[in-house]
Amino acid sequence: MAMKIRLARRGSKKRPHYSIVAADSRMPRDGRFIEKLGTYSPLLPKDREDRVRMDMERVQYWLDRGAQPTDRISRMLEAAGVLEKRSRSNLKKGQPHKKAVERAEERAARTAEASADTPGSADSDEETAA
Repeated sequence: MAMKIRLARRGSKKRPHYSIVAADSRMPRDGRFIEKLGTYSPLLPKDREDRVRMDMERVQYWLDRGAQPTDRISRMLEAAGVLEKRSRSNLKKGQPHKKAVERAEERAARTAEASADTPGSADSDEETAA
């Protein structure tokens, strides 16, 4: 059985509250789980202790049994010091979208046209200075 430690959503619309659960990976996100390991409240400030609560003994038990944490849970475990931090690369993070690239090209074309017009006015400035 492929085990996962993951988030199961609870709470009402626009007021999320998550349970941290150990579940079979084939079960639905909010469906059947084996054991509840903790809670996560994303609406609380990041410095509050109540934001993430986990039973670390049980989490370690499931990790030792081969359960794989999801990306979000692994970040929480790294912050708690249970897992070692690993480097992640987000290759698309700094790339602008298609429309932003088009706008930048239009601005570059406008500034090139404006700079082409500027040298003529620079000559007139030199004549007035003389």
